[in-house]
Amino acid sequence: MSPHLGHPFRGPHYEPGPPPEAPTPVPPPGVPFPVTPAAVQSAPPSPAAAPPAGVTAPPVRRTGRALAAGIALSVLAGGLAGAVTGGWGDSPSASAPVELPQAAAPSAGTQQGSIASAAASVLPGVVSVRAGRATGSGFAIDQQGHVVTNAHVVEGASSVSLVLSTGRSVDASIIGVDADNDLAVLQVSGNVQGLRALTLGRSSELHVGDPVLAVGSPLGLEGTVTAGIVSAVNRQARFGDNGNRQSAIQTDAAINPGNSGGPLVNSAGQVVGVNTAIATLGTSSRSGNIGIGFAIPVDRMTTIVKGLID
Repeated sequence: MSPHLGHPFRGPHYEPGPPPEAPTPVPPPGVPFPVTPAAVQSAPPSPAAAPPAGVTAPPVRRTGRALAAGIALSVLAGGLAGAVTGGWGDSPSASAPVELPQAAAPSAGTQQGSIASAAASVLPGVVSVRAGRATGSGFAIDQQGHVVTNAHVVEGASSVSLVLSTGRSVDASIIGVDADNDLAVLQVSGNVQGLRALTLGRSSELHVGDPVLAVGSPLGLEGTVTAGIVSAVNRQARFGDNGNRQSAIQTDAAINPGNSGGPLVNSAGQVVGVNTAIATLGTSSRSGNIGIGFAIPVDRMTTIVKGLID
């Protein structure tokens, strides 16, 4: 029995004997000295290929500064990002099919507090914002047709249109802008049918690890929902025209160009922040999501928006 496979059964009267002598290697014919096989060393894994990234929409003015060590803050209006695909390696052949226990499907409806129910309650209140050559997101805050978005989304625009979740397009006017805090309020022109006001939560009650959803139109894909958690609260970040540090909600929910102005919501479907910026590995605003996004806390948004409407 080979030593690395264990030891045979040892009875109560077992007495260990001398260890077996290792066999003397015999050189192959024609070789006048012993030959020791070389150790096999696995080749180092090749680094993963970086996904291509590109932007098809016109660039939007950046207002963020470098965060630290080459990480920059980027606003999210407009643009496209590349995608990366991957495959599984070869799987070992199985001698028999594997049976795994699987829960039965829910009897009816979606569970209260689930991602699906939160997304379903939020989507009717989220719009895609088209302001000149820029695109972004926004959400309704009341039944009077007031929509919140980022100031950088509508900056310099002479006309603004909104695409509702129903697919209907409506015109809107800009009634207030706070460039220093990167917030703007729009007013829907005419009929607001099909636009549902979202419930505002309290960002002061957020905790690290709380589940959140980012809803908007990244890369022009209207009604996109991504899920993550609150990575940090009161994270200091620079955005807005004044470039001052402001407290923000950090999340790993996927946020990309076009998500600007869309809501960050909790598992109950309540707005807790306004998605505004992402960290990028470099100085280009063309970079996509790397798992570090920032949202303006809804508590601060509420105070600013009330002043803009009044």
